[in-house]
Amino acid sequence: MGEVDLNGIGKRIQNRRKQQGYTQEQLAEMMNVSIQMVSNLERGNKAIRIDNLINLSHILDISTDYILTGKATADDNEALTARIAKLPPKDRKMVEMLVEYCLTENV
Repeated sequence: MGEVDLNGIGKRIQNRRKQQGYTQEQLAEMMNVSIQMVSNLERGNKAIRIDNLINLSHILDISTDYILTGKATADDNEALTARIAKLPPKDRKMVEMLVEYCLTENV
C-alpha cells in the first residue's frame, strides 16, 4: 500500500464543495463539525474519519472512492450525466465540444 495523499483528498473536497456552491461554514454545519475541521481537511492537514467521509460523500454527491483516490466510479459518472442533462441545449453542446476536444488532444 502506498502513502495516503491528504493534499489530494483535500483538493478534491474543496473543489467539489465549491462546485456545489457551499462555503466551508455551510459544509461544516451540514457535516456537524467545526469550520476548522473542514479547513484542515481541505488543506490536507488532517485525515478524515470514516463516518465523516461517508457523510461528506452524501452531502457532496460524490463517491468515497473519488474523494480518497480521485478515480470516478459509475455512480459519479451517472451524477455528472444527470447534471449535464439539466443544462440548456446550448450549454450541453458546449460540454460536448469540450469533451471532443479533450479526446482528440489525448489521442
